[in-house]
Amino acid sequence: MEPDRDNPDDQAGEAEHQARVAEQVAALAHELFNMAREGNASTLAAYLDAGAPVDLTNEAGDTLVMLAAYHGNASTVRSLIARGADVNRANDRGQTPLAGAVFKGSDDIVQILVDAGADPAAGTPSALDAARMFGKDEYLSLFGA
Repeated sequence: MEPDRDNPDDQAGEAEHQARVAEQVAALAHELFNMAREGNASTLAAYLDAGAPVDLTNEAGDTLVMLAAYHGNASTVRSLIARGADVNRANDRGQTPLAGAVFKGSDDIVQILVDAGADPAAGTPSALDAARMFGKDEYLSLFGA
């Protein structure tokens, strides 16, 4: 039976239901971000394969691939890329997954992202800027700089 939108009791019940659903969605998103941070690639992949958005962002604009890259989870980064993650999507501060991996000195993740087409010049600071700032000549060579 459909709620009667003109009935205040039904309207209140619908509002409560929507609030509960919103809380559940937020809790699931929080869990997905934790899976990316912690490197729980297989469970995260199952959620993505079931329809969760691969480029989901948190309140700071960090994508799942940004969190996985920054926290050194190479298998999760690979899994996200295989499912279409945007390797060049910057967060709200203009940072990209590649710049984060350069900052952390994660050689394997830097290589994975470059192989997937990450742009070393994207973002602020860019991965190129970060490599120069931290004297990472091997990354500059990889970037063709």
